[in-house]
Amino acid sequence: MEEDKLLKHERKLLLREKRYIVEQLFKVKRSEEYEALEEVFDKPTLMTLYGMLRRDVISEIYGAIKAGKESKLFWAKGPRGEDLAVKIYLTITAEFRTGMLMYIEGDPRFSRVRRDRRGLVYQWASKEFRNLKEAYGAGVRVPKPVTVRNNVLVMEFIGRDGVPAPLLREVELRNPARVYKMVVNDVRKLYRKAGLVHGDLSEYNIMYWRGLPYLIDLSQAVPLEHPMSDVFLKRDLANLNRFFRRLGVEVIDEDRLYKWITSGI
Repeated sequence: MEEDKLLKHERKLLLREKRYIVEQLFKVKRSEEYEALEEVFDKPTLMTLYGMLRRDVISEIYGAIKAGKESKLFWAKGPRGEDLAVKIYLTITAEFRTGMLMYIEGDPRFSRVRRDRRGLVYQWASKEFRNLKEAYGAGVRVPKPVTVRNNVLVMEFIGRDGVPAPLLREVELRNPARVYKMVVNDVRKLYRKAGLVHGDLSEYNIMYWRGLPYLIDLSQAVPLEHPMSDVFLKRDLANLNRFFRRLGVEVIDEDRLYKWITSGI
């Protein structure tokens, strides 16, 4: 009985602590929002966010702007009022563990692949940050990375006032041929300057903002040394050609496009 009372007391303290952290981080008003946040984010995730708040990486976090099985994306403000996107990989889901391994194993940048669920998710977040950093440094249009810690990635927010830029598939392009050229040029820069292949590129992973396309969701991007990099690149090119062909663009033959990207021919 005494042990049960002690466990209940500890549980109450944990919930009270989690609620305090949520109050400090999130601009929420209704009790059901507290419950949703407490349910989705475990204590280590909330402590990671709280640490970013104390280090002045972020100052406020607002509501979720995108939610998926593997992550949630939040609009946030930085210490100087700048718009930030906070991507939180969920450690409570195991559905995409096998999918993660395919992209991490064979990546020479990660010689030791962690097998436990939380460790693998942390490594996945770190992988996306590193891919964004290398792509951004190569001049590819991607969100500018800010920092990563555990399962929390902070980057530039593409959009305005908490409204994210639309995906390419959601936009009626005035000049799709021009956008096609910009995207394939970025794929070439990603390959030749950053040494990366996106691996999951399509109209679902490209944002369109102020007349420019931005490649997003680079967590699965792999270096050229990865044994599947060629397969992934050809799949990316096929996806792009399929989408732009539907828009009436005279796309470049995939074999020719592949040679131009990989060898400059």
